[in-house]
Amino acid sequence: MKAVKIYQAGGAEQLIYQDVPTPDIKESWSLVKIKGFGINHSEIFTREGKSPSVQFPRILGIECVGEVVQSSTPALAVGQKVVSIMGEMGRAFDGSYAEYVLLPNEQIYPVHTDLDWTTLAALPETYYTAFGSLQQLRIEPQDRVLVRGAGSGVGIAFAQLLKAQFPHIELHGSTRNPAKAARLQAVGFDGVITEVDGKLQTDQNYDKILELVGPVTLRDSFSHINEHGIVCNTGQLGNVWGVNDFDPIVELKNNSYLTAFYSGNVSQAKLDEMFDYIRQFNVKILIERVFTLEQVSEAHRFLQSADGFGKVVVVNE
Repeated sequence: MKAVKIYQAGGAEQLIYQDVPTPDIKESWSLVKIKGFGINHSEIFTREGKSPSVQFPRILGIECVGEVVQSSTPALAVGQKVVSIMGEMGRAFDGSYAEYVLLPNEQIYPVHTDLDWTTLAALPETYYTAFGSLQQLRIEPQDRVLVRGAGSGVGIAFAQLLKAQFPHIELHGSTRNPAKAARLQAVGFDGVITEVDGKLQTDQNYDKILELVGPVTLRDSFSHINEHGIVCNTGQLGNVWGVNDFDPIVELKNNSYLTAFYSGNVSQAKLDEMFDYIRQFNVKILIERVFTLEQVSEAHRFLQSADGFGKVVVVNE
């Protein structure tokens, strides 16, 4: 099969498109023909050597959509449409940057949808993460909501999910690049706030804040939270994984609340709930760029560039 393999940490040029053996089926695992997958910032971090637990060589890729071609369990029929997320795919074992992937049965989730493969490829990691964050924020129709790191795939997915149910809610997004303001407004943000050196350039406050930049800006987010507001820390776009010397009594201002969402907290029921929500509210699935498997390194470069915006998917069809 064709796959994209990395042998050492570095830039996008380390992602090598080549022939590799198709995995053999084994007990408690199934072989999935990959129809598509999203490119994620966590995979860029791993490519750069920032995931100490990942050993090279490795085929990266933490998510995929596709069809079962061979299985060790009758619960997964050949031809079944499935998605898979996380579970050490692309980290402890080879992942989805390939034509086929061998996956543990417990992390293969059947789906029943009429969505085409390109659209479906945008959902498993990005929209699932945005959906879980939406639930954690406990949105009310009167809330003023801010997304930090709004131009990311998760930020834009969150906007689509939120506005589908609450079209009149006030939603702002932050970005370090003011040139992206018009694009953010075009995908549903009512206002755009510029960030400079991790600080929001505004004195406005919000009821709910989705923190996608992460711990590096978390303190500043609590400086913009209303009484009894909620901050949900989901992303780590700022490349910082924790908050040093964090004093909850001081940092959690205005009797506010801190929560988080982790896409590794996944189950069939949770995925089904997301798909039901997308159908119920006719959620728009926005995709910025579509690449082929051979173009994975180019997809990485785009996502890291100043032009990087929204969800990037790779389709094998």
